[in-house]
Amino acid sequence: MNTGIIIEALKKGIVTVVFEKIDTKEIRTMPCTLNHEIHGQDFHFKNYASPDTLVMYALDKKAWRDVRVDTIIEWYEGEPKENKDD
Repeated sequence: MNTGIIIEALKKGIVTVVFEKIDTKEIRTMPCTLNHEIHGQDFHFKNYASPDTLVMYALDKKAWRDVRVDTIIEWYEGEPKENKDD
């Protein structure tokens, strides 16, 4: 996965990331962003990604979250799709 593309999308606006939680194996659909105008946090990371992990602000939890790249099933720009089976 090219993490640079998802980071640029996160910096522009809202991105929905669908991934498998490591501890429960639950599929999670998370609206998130790195856009400071959207999340309103006065906190900046120097790096939003490592080879294994992406850091992003989860809008539904109002908290910073990290997601392992190898657990991401899909991602797309915008809010979570309505009527999506999780």
